Amino acid sequence: MSNDSIMTIALVAADIIVLAPIVRRSIWRILPVFSAYLVWTLLSDLTGLYFQGRGDSFNYSHFYTIEMTVDAVLMFTVLVELGWSVLKPVRNSLPRGTLLFLAILIAVAGLVIWPLASKVSPPKMDPPSLLLFHLAETFAILRILCFLVMAGFSQLLSIGWRDRELQVASGLGFFSIVSLLVMLLHSRQQTVTGGGYHWLDLAVSVSYLCTVAYWVYTFSAKEQERKEFSPQMQQFLLLMGGGARSGSIALTDLPSERLRKKD
Repeated sequence: MSNDSIMTIALVAADIIVLAPIVRRSIWRILPVFSAYLVWTLLSDLTGLYFQGRGDSFNYSHFYTIEMTVDAVLMFTVLVELGWSVLKPVRNSLPRGTLLFLAILIAVAGLVIWPLASKVSPPKMDPPSLLLFHLAETFAILRILCFLVMAGFSQLLSIGWRDRELQVASGLGFFSIVSLLVMLLHSRQQTVTGGGYHWLDLAVSVSYLCTVAYWVYTFSAKEQERKEFSPQMQQFLLLMGGGARSGSIALTDLPSERLRKKD
């Protein structure tokens, strides 16, 4: 059995294991898109294992293109879901269209990142592969940016390491940092083949296994009750919401809706 097949089996096992606390702690109710993304990852790894077992590299390359495209769409919705979930304590006070605005904001960030990512490319890649590489780069940077924003503004957002949103974002952030470093190293290599190239790709898989191990550990623990937003963040969000509605809602009357119920 090849090293690739062994690693893929390990990834499949990790995908299955991480779904256990998601079901047990009902995280799928809180973050349904993220849970669906993990199911998609499991199905993708199983399909990849099937093609590897058959030695069918031709069909696997076509599947990989589809996988990367679907993965990008799902990851975009995961990032939107994380941002929307963080805002849940004050969502009732926000105007209609806030979710759409959040999605547009993330999309614009991706469009800004895209030309920067396209400046870093491995040598001798065909155009379709290069497009997928830039797509992976862009979303790696987006995930890192999402983590940095949530961690940097954690006090204002009233979230901590025991909140599911920051747990998900920190796991994605770690995996994305390793992935981005590997992509940068790939761009400096002279060929897209060889042992060094292969071991770098294995490092990305190992980082994902570490991320899953972190999620299994954190998801297995009971989440703390969500705190209210700081007054500064409440005021900022209401001002972002616009004139008439924000003016009609006093800061002291903001709803204190909880993001979670105690088990």
